Amino acid sequence: MSGAIEQTNAEKRPVVLALDTSTATMAMAIVQGTEVLGEAHSLAERNHSVEVVSKLKGLLASRGLTQQELGGIAVGKGPGSYTGMRIGVTVAKTLAWAWQLPLVGVSSLEALAFGQMNGKCSAAIGADEASVDEQWFVPIMDARRGQVYTAAFVSNGKADWQRMADDGIRLMNSWADRLHTLAAEHRSGAQSSQAGSLSITIGGDVQVHEAELIRLRELCAGIGVQVDYAQALMEGRSVALLGAARIARGEQEDVHAFVPNYTQLTEAEVKLREKQQAERESQ
Repeated sequence: MSGAIEQTNAEKRPVVLALDTSTATMAMAIVQGTEVLGEAHSLAERNHSVEVVSKLKGLLASRGLTQQELGGIAVGKGPGSYTGMRIGVTVAKTLAWAWQLPLVGVSSLEALAFGQMNGKCSAAIGADEASVDEQWFVPIMDARRGQVYTAAFVSNGKADWQRMADDGIRLMNSWADRLHTLAAEHRSGAQSSQAGSLSITIGGDVQVHEAELIRLRELCAGIGVQVDYAQALMEGRSVALLGAARIARGEQEDVHAFVPNYTQLTEAEVKLREKQQAERESQ
C-alpha cells in the first residue's frame, strides 16, 4: 500500500470509528483524515466481549459524537487470537449494518507495523534513524510452538508505505533466516547501486522470541544492517488511520460476507480433522 494515509481531497475526510481485539489489547480510536480525535485501550483480553460495545459508545460520547456523524467503521481482521478476532469483527459488522456505514477490514499485523513506523508503540528505532534510507517494519504475534503471525513492510518515509511479505504464520527460526537473506540481498544490491542504508524494526511479542531476534541482530550486524526490537502493543489509531484511507478511496467490505483472517485452523479443528482421518483409515 503506497501512501497509506494520503487523502485525495479535503472533502474525503470521513470520521471513522475503529477497533481491534485480535490481541490481548482491546484498541479503539476515532479519526478524521489523519487527525486522531480520540483513542482508548484496555488490556483485559478475557473481557473483550463484555466491554467492547460499552467502550466504543463511551469513546464516541467522550468526543461528543453520534453514529450519524460517522462515515465508516474499520476493524482489525487479524491474524491473531481466534476468539478475539471473532469478537471484534462481529461487533464491527453489526454496527456497520445497523448504522448503515461502510466497513473496512485492516490487517492487524499491518496496523501493528504501522504503529512502529509512527513511533507510538515502539522505541525500537535507533538514534541514527535519520541516516537510514530504507526501513523494514516486521510485526510479530506469538502463535505458540515456536511460531509467529508475521508480515513485513517497507518505508522510505510516511508517504511511501509498502507491503513486502504477506500475513502468515511462520516458524520464528526460519523467518529470522529469511529476513537475514533478504537483508543480505538488499545490501548486495545497494552496494552495486550506491543506495542508502537499511534498518529493520521488529515489534510485538518479542520477549517470547528474543533468542531468535538476538541471533538475527548478530547475523545482520555482519552485513551492516541495523536490527532493533521492542515489545509493542496494538494501537487503535493505526487501525483507524489505515481504515480511513481505504474508506476515503471508496473501498468497503461486503458486511455479510466479511470474515476474519484466521490464518490457521484452531486446535479444535485440527483435532477434529485428525479424528476424522483416523476414522477413515480404520475403516
